[in-house]
Amino acid sequence: MMNVRRIGCVGLILASCASLGLSAVTISKDGQAQAIIVLAPDASEPEQYAAKELAQFLGQITGAEFKVVDRKNEQASCLFVGPGAAKWADGQFSTEGLGAEGIVLKTVGDDLILAGGRPRGTLYAVYTFLEDQLGCRWWSSTESTIPRKPTVAIETLDVRYVPPLEYRSPFWTDAFDGDWSARNKANGQAHRLEARHGGKHIYEGFVHTFFPLIPPEKYFADHPEWFSEINGKRKHEHAQLCLTNEAMRQELVKNLKQNLRNNPAATIASVSQNDWYGNCECAACKAIEQEEESPAGLMLRFVNAVAQDIEKEFPNVALSTLAYQYTRPPPKITKPRPNVIVQLCSIECSFSKPLADERNKAFRDDIIGWSKISERLYIWDYTTNFRHYFLPHPNLRVLGPNVKFFADHNVAGVFEQGAYTTNAAEMAELRAWVLAKLLWDPTRDGEVLTNEFIEGYYGLAAPHIKAYLKVTHDAVEAAGDWLGCFQETNAKFLSFDTLSRGWQHLQAAEQAVADDPDLRLRVQTAQLPALYAVMMRWKNLRETAQSTNADWPMPDTIQAAFDQFMNIAKKKNVTRLNEWQDGFGNLEKALAENK
Repeated sequence: MMNVRRIGCVGLILASCASLGLSAVTISKDGQAQAIIVLAPDASEPEQYAAKELAQFLGQITGAEFKVVDRKNEQASCLFVGPGAAKWADGQFSTEGLGAEGIVLKTVGDDLILAGGRPRGTLYAVYTFLEDQLGCRWWSSTESTIPRKPTVAIETLDVRYVPPLEYRSPFWTDAFDGDWSARNKANGQAHRLEARHGGKHIYEGFVHTFFPLIPPEKYFADHPEWFSEINGKRKHEHAQLCLTNEAMRQELVKNLKQNLRNNPAATIASVSQNDWYGNCECAACKAIEQEEESPAGLMLRFVNAVAQDIEKEFPNVALSTLAYQYTRPPPKITKPRPNVIVQLCSIECSFSKPLADERNKAFRDDIIGWSKISERLYIWDYTTNFRHYFLPHPNLRVLGPNVKFFADHNVAGVFEQGAYTTNAAEMAELRAWVLAKLLWDPTRDGEVLTNEFIEGYYGLAAPHIKAYLKVTHDAVEAAGDWLGCFQETNAKFLSFDTLSRGWQHLQAAEQAVADDPDLRLRVQTAQLPALYAVMMRWKNLRETAQSTNADWPMPDTIQAAFDQFMNIAKKKNVTRLNEWQDGFGNLEKALAENK
């Protein structure tokens, strides 16, 4: 990783800059452009788009119109966009070491270089400049903060940064938007990034690909020996492949190669176990697993062989496999080949505690073990409750420490799986934004980022939203709940005390922005998890309130709570309450049982 200098907001210097005697690049003065944007004639499509984005946002900020030209102008300050244009300002400019996404922000006299590696580096340089120097924030696909400043000048900059994580995916529905993804520097498979955005990492088969590559309906009847032997019988129901069968491997390689020929843009191909246990128990497979002291050893030997088989025809494609469930512990002997990505999954962890906590010792030991043998270690992390997308899920305090933990242990890519099958899940926009920032720069403070988002997104309601989140996070710590990614509604922290105090803060938040329809809808969306929890625990909470003579601050009837939830859910295009089922079945059942 290159030497990093974060660009602070101090870089934004207004008209007083000159009077203070500071060296600066004057971009605009009193709403009039004082600089031009320079783009090389042979600039790539993402570099052309970077110049367009720079001109557009500078125009919004200053009120001026900024021209994009293809040659240096000695009569004006130049904003050189892209490595080709950068050479006009600095003849020694080089993208060496920047890779595909490294950035350079550098003042040269009265000019400014915004450039980076190809394909995405220049675009990221422009967004970094707009964000860190000028205060732009893209909170969600529809909400942003673009400051208004008619006079802008930038003091001396010299920044060169290469992101330590090559794969960065905050996997939340709203975060899939292409413009949001590019502006917040997400580059994963699911993000709707186009050529103008510099593309993304593209998988051939994303995960759990054993049966897509060797379909049982095609092969099992003639080749049962290609599938798992379990309790002395070959089977394919909730089973895997027999990874010591050479004929099966040759057929899998043939099918994979054809898939890759049909998907020439792929940079990663998945050869990974099905989403259940059922690994093969035949004598040959068991012997290797015992020798390796982990089923991951057999998996790696198989995937390494496939990776070697495809390497000549597809030298730029890495093979991805999982360290998941039974393959999570690292092997004793075998190491991944350089073109093999191992993706370690944290599914069994407690997300109320950071991964470095003793509660998560088993996973911590596994990541340390894998980090010692893997050149390209990825993480599949979990940041939502798949069983109840709208249940309070107080894991915000661990996001920053966990991403830093990954980066400190040789991780090259992180997939942060969230509520990806609906809009407006619990604190969805907040988590996506905070995770994007952490994945780009794992040294950042997650709590600081969380507070920044809340203040920018909720306006005058921010103190009350912070207070609500403090109540839920303090409650899960005091209760000691495990807080897994399949948490039920009976968690101890979801008590009457927690939910009633939290609801009071949420009501105060709505009152604080009652005159602003946009902010009010954002707050009402933040209220959905509390409403959901109250409805799912209605009988228990009502009994607690009555037995303790406590005031009931929530809606008086479950029908009123249901109507309030559905009114906001429809405005936000909520389509489901969990990972698997469309509709609102959980709430409709609770409503019917408690009317």
